[in-house]
Amino acid sequence: MDDWQRTEWVDLMLDECRTWAVVGLSGNPDRTAYEIAALLQRRGKTIVPVHPRFADDGVDPAGEVLGERGYATLADVPFPVGVVDVFRRSEAAGEFADQAVAIGARGVWLQLGVVDPDAFRRTTAAGVPMVMDACPAIEWRRRTG
Repeated sequence: MDDWQRTEWVDLMLDECRTWAVVGLSGNPDRTAYEIAALLQRRGKTIVPVHPRFADDGVDPAGEVLGERGYATLADVPFPVGVVDVFRRSEAAGEFADQAVAIGARGVWLQLGVVDPDAFRRTTAAGVPMVMDACPAIEWRRRTG
């Protein structure tokens, strides 16, 4: 685990960041990304669906997921993003961490089972906190006992 789940970074993202871009979020309610995005909304967060293959999936890139407009890439999002929450395999996650730094996100969150130590080093060296191999739902539950 190393520093991958620093309490102060988890707290920053859960408590202070209001806008969460959810990479890999599609309109499929059976997917974990959908469940977590819905939880984020219930917790008062604004979610931004980002799915790199919207068009390939036959979904209108300007369509909506959970009532929020979706974007094909992080660079397409026309407003500031607090956290980039990545629901992609470990080998693809680093690309999105780099994009998060490029768009000025305040934090990067890689979901359970998603670990990229090189991306962690790059992201944190750029001054952007990063949490890996963690789930917001579990972290909220842990805080409340």
